[in-house]
Amino acid sequence: MIRLNVFIRTTATNREETVATAKELVAASLKDAGCVAYDLFESATRPDVLMICETWSDAKALAAHETTSHFTTLVPRLDELGELKLEKFVF
Repeated sequence: MIRLNVFIRTTATNREETVATAKELVAASLKDAGCVAYDLFESATRPDVLMICETWSDAKALAAHETTSHFTTLVPRLDELGELKLEKFVF
């Protein structure tokens, strides 16, 4: 299994669009083969920080996800709207 924690630091101006874009990515990604979990979290103490927590069955499923149209469209948009930081755990 692979767990990705993707932290998104955004601005007050971009926050609403960032959340909407992230929710669109979550909804589409949950349908991908091998997706075990895909959730969006909002910080309770920092309104500029969001986190997407993804769990994949294996590297093949994650690689396939990274080629989907929702990933190749929405992730670059999230990167434009804020700063992305990725943590990856394999277990």
